[in-house]
Amino acid sequence: MRPSVRFLTDELIQKIIDEARSLLCQLGVEIHNDTVLSLLGDHGARVDQAKNHVWFTDDIIDKSLKSAPDSFKLYDTLGEEAVDLSGFNSNFTPGSTAINILDAQSNKIRRPLTGDYVQYAKLMTAMNHIASQSTAMIPSDVHEKISDSYRLYLSLMFCEKPVVTGTFTIEAFDIMKDMQLAIRGSAKQLADKPLTVFSACPTSPLKWSDVTSQNLLDCAQWKIPVEYISMPLSGFMAPVTLVGSIIQHTAETLSGLAISQLSNPGTPVLYGGSPAIFDIRYETTPMGAIGTMMIDCAYNEIGKCLNLPTQAYIGLADAKQLDAQAGLESSMGATLAVLAGINNISGPGMLDFESCFSLEKLVLDNEICGMTSRMARGIEPKEDFPSQPLFEELLKEQHLLIADHTRRYLKEEIYFPGPTIDRANRSRWQEEGSTTLSERAHREVERILGDYKPVRLDEKTMAELIRLMEAEAQRYGMDGLPRAT
Repeated sequence: MRPSVRFLTDELIQKIIDEARSLLCQLGVEIHNDTVLSLLGDHGARVDQAKNHVWFTDDIIDKSLKSAPDSFKLYDTLGEEAVDLSGFNSNFTPGSTAINILDAQSNKIRRPLTGDYVQYAKLMTAMNHIASQSTAMIPSDVHEKISDSYRLYLSLMFCEKPVVTGTFTIEAFDIMKDMQLAIRGSAKQLADKPLTVFSACPTSPLKWSDVTSQNLLDCAQWKIPVEYISMPLSGFMAPVTLVGSIIQHTAETLSGLAISQLSNPGTPVLYGGSPAIFDIRYETTPMGAIGTMMIDCAYNEIGKCLNLPTQAYIGLADAKQLDAQAGLESSMGATLAVLAGINNISGPGMLDFESCFSLEKLVLDNEICGMTSRMARGIEPKEDFPSQPLFEELLKEQHLLIADHTRRYLKEEIYFPGPTIDRANRSRWQEEGSTTLSERAHREVERILGDYKPVRLDEKTMAELIRLMEAEAQRYGMDGLPRAT
């Protein structure tokens, strides 16, 4: 039996959905994109073009829900299946778009560089419990206009896993799409075997900007999967009650779903988000707050009721260092997310309110992901009945260390973490240097980087990726790209 957790009753789920639909039809949404306004108007919505406002209809919402796929898969750069976003399958991907990195040598934050991103991508090849990569941090040594495409480029050049990404500009989409076409070979192959998921963020409350609206249209045209990242802030830019925030999240997400599905029915989507409670004491948006995690798990239940695959930013920490707070917030979030069956869990590696990335935390979080994945398999009998023969052997031998039953099921039943997690007794721990968690995690980072093997893309594809990225850099006045090794 798969263990699970729920926060909403079926009756409450339906009330939330009904309220969200009512908001869309009675209050409407502000949309700053003429093409989207026209699209919605053509399908029966009432549109005030001058005020960039649109009132949805129940028919538009129903049509969008009917055409949206209930699941999809992601494939790596070699075309092999990597992520199954269906049912209650839970997959992990790192947190995204950090503006800082925690430097392991100085233990201080700084702006990331290309070399940091390359190390991250190489490290991701060995994160066996994290199924996809994200464009995790923003290198500061390139022009800001190419930062989105450059992150995707580095990910594809140094790691074969699919990528959760996105763009802050309309212009960057074309090159990011062309990179994917260079790998897949054609638009059909890209649609058949998606390589990326693009994040698209409405602005709370109930607003879509020109850029994010256009992102939805562009992704839909190429059937590139998109995740809607609604971010209501409870008590600030959303009602203070968790139910009120979930209603707002539902309305904002359904509005994005309609744009995608009316543009190109069948476009793969993730019912996602990054909401947070607002801590009025510090004027912060804590991702490690229990209220934030409860909202995430609850809107996941809404998505599943609507028969859509789900995503959440959960399993990350607001701590500034790799400390006890980082561990408790990340592990609690990851555990709840897996118990809730969130399909794509975004968070490993992230600190400081989604603003700082840590390679060492990524290694630790990989172990947390492994533990929660074992938990999700639950407890099932494995030749345990009848039990008497096994206990007769135990009484005779006084141990079962080398029993056939033990050797058959040891690795399947018991999760053994890597060297980042200390399970030695005190005397052995002292003999081996009395290492701290940060020291063990850093040692593991260095070991993985030392063992790194290049991606297996063919030379022609690699050359095309380089050509595309160099041309984009030159377009914004750069003589060349930083050295990436």
